[in-house]
Amino acid sequence: MPSITNIKSISYLKSHAAQISEDLERNGNPFFITQNGDARMVIESVKQYQEKQSLIAALKIVALGEKDRVQGKGISAADSRAQLLAARQTRK
Repeated sequence: MPSITNIKSISYLKSHAAQISEDLERNGNPFFITQNGDARMVIESVKQYQEKQSLIAALKIVALGEKDRVQGKGISAADSRAQLLAARQTRK
């Protein structure tokens, strides 16, 4: 996890929004916004957000696969290869 270096107040956000946007584009480090000394929000680039959402989706797929494996719903690698081979042969 990156170190938290961009800690700014909400008043800074209000007066420097364009600069924050440029900094996000340039170096990609998120900004942590405080209000009355308490952390209130994190601002990150759209690219960072999209990458994070893709990672979450991939992790959900892995978790679902692991859940199925534990419940015995999966098939062996050998059976899977056999099914793929059979499917390829029926297409020819």
